[in-house]
Amino acid sequence: MKVRIARIAKRMHNKFRGLYWRQMFVTVGMVLLTLFLLGVSFFSLSYNYARGQENGELAAQAQVVGQLSASYLENGRYLDMEELQHEEDFQRLASFAATVSEVDFLICDVEGHVLLSTDASLSGLVVTMPEEMTAEVLEEGISSRRTDVDGLYSNKRFVVGVPAISEDTPDPVGMVYAVSSTTSLDTMWSGFIGLFFMTAFVVLMISFMASSITTMRQIQPIREMAKATRRYAEGDFDIRMNDYGRDDELGELAASFNNMAENLQQTERQRREFIANISHELKTPMTTIAGYTDGILDGTIPPENERQYLQIISDESRRLSRLVRRMLDVSQLQAIDPLREGKHFDICESMRRVLISMERKITDRNLDVEADIPEEPILVLGDKDMITQVIYNLLENATKFAREGSTLYLGVTTIDGKARVTVRNEGDTIPAEELPLLFERFHKSDKSRSEDKDGYGLGLYIVKTILEQHKEKISVTSEDGVTAFSFSLATE
Repeated sequence: MKVRIARIAKRMHNKFRGLYWRQMFVTVGMVLLTLFLLGVSFFSLSYNYARGQENGELAAQAQVVGQLSASYLENGRYLDMEELQHEEDFQRLASFAATVSEVDFLICDVEGHVLLSTDASLSGLVVTMPEEMTAEVLEEGISSRRTDVDGLYSNKRFVVGVPAISEDTPDPVGMVYAVSSTTSLDTMWSGFIGLFFMTAFVVLMISFMASSITTMRQIQPIREMAKATRRYAEGDFDIRMNDYGRDDELGELAASFNNMAENLQQTERQRREFIANISHELKTPMTTIAGYTDGILDGTIPPENERQYLQIISDESRRLSRLVRRMLDVSQLQAIDPLREGKHFDICESMRRVLISMERKITDRNLDVEADIPEEPILVLGDKDMITQVIYNLLENATKFAREGSTLYLGVTTIDGKARVTVRNEGDTIPAEELPLLFERFHKSDKSRSEDKDGYGLGLYIVKTILEQHKEKISVTSEDGVTAFSFSLATE
């Protein structure tokens, strides 16, 4: 039994611990607290005001009755009810008391003994007012409270007592108590309480429905995000958030979530392509190395040819090493922020150094060089070594695919506060559909596969990565056998 109760309690806890129910409980709690505070404040203020009004009216009526009955009290004419009805002054007193609704009067001597009462239910009873009320009337001139007069009445009533003072003497000759039934006031408060609770119930239902609708609209995108996140954890990046047409924070979050999903999907696609490409790139040299090594070991390759094939094994091993090193370079470049330190360097000097380092390769292909590099320094913002690597990769790529004996161009100009570097060669025209693919990892065209024996398809990808780190882009055009690469850097 205890286990079953514990399971039910746990199930209820899990059901109501969600954001929907928490928001609902907070809203309902705030509404209830507000209604409670408003109700207490309203009833307290209005009750005190009504009681003050009631006490003031009773005090005024008691004073009038006290003035009319002072002569009887002063002369000691303590008559019973039947005899007082024949007296002219009492007739006036009885007539006045009759005009006051739901108010009875108790006429007492200075010791609090009731001598005369307009309340028929007290006829024939010996009644004495409480000592504290009598003392309060004689000392302070008025006594006002809600009491049952020491059990004289079945329920509490408003009782106001004032002294009866004769015109001939300043001392009280007695006292008069005005007793009002609380029936009308209780009825009024009962009606107020019923109206208040009915209004509170309607307000609570409206707030409950409004909060339920609003909370559901807020919770639904979050639930979809949680579901999508679980799908992403399983490797499925096709799911997207619904567009609810919202322009608030949740709408912005949904749009950002979809953008994140697009980037994750693209990253995953690139990761798979990278793994497939790197597997292919590593497979070729490793297969060559393993095949020639096995041929030497099992005697398939004649001893006189072993040196030739060992040289091939050595070349493939070095190419494999360079491939791995370049992939590591790419990973390191993506973790660097070259603009963080805000350093400037002379782009012209870097270009001249690259030309000097490429002199042998340019000479081997019988290329002419047209260098448009100013003598005055052009200071640009960025990392010197990284930008030098960009220029080197672009010039090396242009040298490899330039037509032998053609002209190679390397120049820099200043346009709109930026230094624009251009590398141009003459050779085969690159198809327009292939231009966007030049900067992809491991991309190699049929031309590069036949002529670039040591290519990895990473040179231009490294160029794009470095420029993206500098918040810049590279452009390429190829028309009529002339291919040009251009990029810009911010000047000082």
